[in-house]
Amino acid sequence: MKRKIFLLLLFILVLSVYKKTNQEIIIPDSSIRLRVIPNSNEPQDIYIKEEVKSYLEKNVYNLTKNVDSIEEAREVISNDIPNIKSNVDKIFHNNEYPLSYNVKYGYNYFPTKNYKGINYKEGYYESLVIEIGEANGDNWWCVLFPNYCLIDKNNSSKSKSLIKELISKYSKNK
Repeated sequence: MKRKIFLLLLFILVLSVYKKTNQEIIIPDSSIRLRVIPNSNEPQDIYIKEEVKSYLEKNVYNLTKNVDSIEEAREVISNDIPNIKSNVDKIFHNNEYPLSYNVKYGYNYFPTKNYKGINYKEGYYESLVIEIGEANGDNWWCVLFPNYCLIDKNNSSKSKSLIKELISKYSKNK
């Protein structure tokens, strides 16, 4: 099982680093996505989306970095939802942001997305979604499991470093 996860991660990472055509890529069913949708595209709403996104980027990797299966990822994410809500509460409070938010974990709708020349199909995907206010703004999303959130296609040294880390991790666990 660990070998399959390793190969899946390696496949996704290689695609993220080297894929440049406008093809449709299907993220595997054994993935869990993460999405933040702001109230609107007004500056204050975008700022809060970015604050929530920054919190998730800083903390989400630690949440799933040692997880080896989709079942374990589901459990870890489900158990962490109260912590996520608490931290989003703090972000809203510290910024005196008056709107509410909703955290949903399950199968949620994702529209078609074109990101850096790659098309991602619309559909319902297992995901953790944070909807802020009316959730009418431009969203941010990534793949939470296998962890794909911290890979930036423009930063190949970071991507290569992560690939090396994953190879090392899963080579030891064979």
